[in-house]
Amino acid sequence: MRDRKKKHLRERLEKCASLLYIPAPEDLNFATSVQKPEYIDTAAYFGNSNPLHLEIGCGKGKFICEAAKRHPDINFIAVEKVANVLVMACERARRDELRNVLFLKCDAHMLPKYLKDHSVAQIYLNFSCPYPKNRDTNKRLTYPAFLEIYRRLLLPDGEIHQKTDNMGFFEFSIEQFSQNGFGLKHVSLDLHGSDFEGNIITEYEKRFSDLGQPIYRLEAYDLRTEQSV
Repeated sequence: MRDRKKKHLRERLEKCASLLYIPAPEDLNFATSVQKPEYIDTAAYFGNSNPLHLEIGCGKGKFICEAAKRHPDINFIAVEKVANVLVMACERARRDELRNVLFLKCDAHMLPKYLKDHSVAQIYLNFSCPYPKNRDTNKRLTYPAFLEIYRRLLLPDGEIHQKTDNMGFFEFSIEQFSQNGFGLKHVSLDLHGSDFEGNIITEYEKRFSDLGQPIYRLEAYDLRTEQSV
């Protein structure tokens, strides 16, 4: 069932226009549309050349806004394709008067159209939809096609940080990273029971943790880049 469109959604998004980019590509075919880039001028938007971090699937924005507060010397782009959810993230950042966050409404497949190759220092995949049915594996954000997009966007020493409550999805992700030229480090099967410092708890994370479910976390890096240096 689709979520109902939130009341005054357009007006609410317009109030957040200064920190929101909603592209309207003429070509909606991922494969061909990304061949005609429309890169976001991040230096002009943020007014600096600070490192760029990217969250894919930012939800209501709790993680990205807290990260932006903690790290004012980092620029953050938060991607979310559902307007009903995106508007709440934008309003949170607007309320907190954050100047180092830009929200981008698009599908993850389209990211190479809007972000330059090798421009991102870190990618966050926080509680992405696990798509548990086998027929939906190509929708999982750690499916090989997405990993190639991340490889394209990341700087040579860039990293992917993933958190999930879903053990099956976590195992799938580890397998895909390992089979597609990524190394793994700081793999945790119980994040909240570990000595990891600096964790930012997301909305989903709190919900699942309160239910006593373990939180899984890993960091991935591109072995192909490392071997070519």
